[in-house]
Amino acid sequence: MNRNLSQCGIAAGICALACAYASGASAAESLAATQAATPAFLSAGGVDAQPVRCEPVGDDVLAHQSGKYAGSNMISGFVLTVLSQWQLPNGASAVAQGSLSVSQNTANQLSASVQSLAKVTDPVGTNAGNSGASPNASANGGQNLMINGVSQITQVAGNSNVGVNGATIDFANPAAQLAGQAGMNQSSASAQNANGTIRAGIAFGSNGINVTLQTPAGVATQNIVPSGAQQAGAIAQLLQIAGNNQKVANQLQLNLQTQQMSAQMIRQSGVLQALRNVR
Repeated sequence: MNRNLSQCGIAAGICALACAYASGASAAESLAATQAATPAFLSAGGVDAQPVRCEPVGDDVLAHQSGKYAGSNMISGFVLTVLSQWQLPNGASAVAQGSLSVSQNTANQLSASVQSLAKVTDPVGTNAGNSGASPNASANGGQNLMINGVSQITQVAGNSNVGVNGATIDFANPAAQLAGQAGMNQSSASAQNANGTIRAGIAFGSNGINVTLQTPAGVATQNIVPSGAQQAGAIAQLLQIAGNNQKVANQLQLNLQTQQMSAQMIRQSGVLQALRNVR
């Protein structure tokens, strides 16, 4: 019972954080579109060029502005999927993957479930000793940064590396299925090779979600911390690569599920929005 409650707490915190992140992204896109559509007479060097004047707008004005957005009362559940994978040039690999699903029934009761998977593959063939690690290179410091909100940090010391930090929020597409034999309702998973030089692990807990890959050529992590009374929520993706020819990726996907609205409710919402615009 305690485990389910903690998972629901994580779910609520991540959902609120994701909605805030989505709203910020939409605002940035809107601003970019406005700037791209600047009239010709305001362009630099124009005959009738005029300075653009800005006027601050208070909360009392903004409170009456209408628009379309996803409010917290619209979200009925979500599926959060995290994946970290590392491919070394000698054929060795490490993968850590997991998902958190939260759904709400008609009685407004939440239920949560988790899946977790960790897998490490040892190198094979004549090139098994070439891990691509560089003993004279170092990439560090990023793990000590404390950032509220969403952060993506990539530190690379080497050549011919590929590193990707990606996070997406979606309302429509189904969440990606876990590859391999994922543990159903298992809050953690870990794996390592025979000599312990390559490790993969993922854990869901009351303090959030933690994903870690360790290889001779660096570290890849993902950490999701729910918001609480003493701290703000955070999503952090970190890549530290000290080697050559490494292929590393951190991926996070959040699929939000919205409540179904009847035709009558949609019409009422449209009328209400029209009245607000007239006012």
